[in-house]
Amino acid sequence: MAVLLTSAGLETKALQESFLSLITKDMSEVKALFIPTAAIDPEAIAMLPKCRNDLLKCGISDENITVYDLHTGISPEELQRYDLVYLCGGSTEYLLERVNTTGFHKALKEYIQRNGLVIGVSAGSIIFAENLRGNLGLLPAKLAVHCVQGEEPGKLTNPLKAEIRLTNTRALLWKGAPEGWEIVGE
Repeated sequence: MAVLLTSAGLETKALQESFLSLITKDMSEVKALFIPTAAIDPEAIAMLPKCRNDLLKCGISDENITVYDLHTGISPEELQRYDLVYLCGGSTEYLLERVNTTGFHKALKEYIQRNGLVIGVSAGSIIFAENLRGNLGLLPAKLAVHCVQGEEPGKLTNPLKAEIRLTNTRALLWKGAPEGWEIVGE
């Protein structure tokens, strides 16, 4: 079980290595569910190839990446067929509305509890934090992304600060309790 919350995806070698350390099988066998739902404006849509390339450059084969746009729900059993869920950036409000309306939030929470791996990018990260009502409730703090100055790498102490700040070269990693939260990257 791990959740890697990023501002800009696997932007650096250090973030790629943090991600790769979470995978327990050969990368050519990893199946990823790629969710571009938050990308509803031209700027976010333009970032989708970069996000997909995050997975390709880490060794996940193109045929093992399934695009899922959250227009319908997905069962927890179907979600378990994937080794990774990758939530792209864009409109946090729209993504959270689709996640909750389709019931995906329930399947995603169960997926994480059953040892699933999730990467969030920008809006795909913020839905786990306290920024908006109806959030997924994983991070007991607000999350600021794309910050010029952010948290220093290392384990975070409890209670967490009211707001966690991420640069584009760092991520917030959660491996479940008791490990807690850690800032990874450069």
